[in-house]
Amino acid sequence: MALVALSVLSTLAACNTIAGAGRDIERGGEVIRDTARDVQKKM
Repeated sequence: MALVALSVLSTLAACNTIAGAGRDIERGGEVIRDTARDVQKKM
């Protein structure tokens, strides 16, 4: 029983970590996109 609970907690923690990483990567992509648009407007 304890092993099952530990497995579930580990899985939930990994999901939260992956979701957080996904949001960080998405924000990084938005910054790159916005910077590219700014450079393109200045050309």
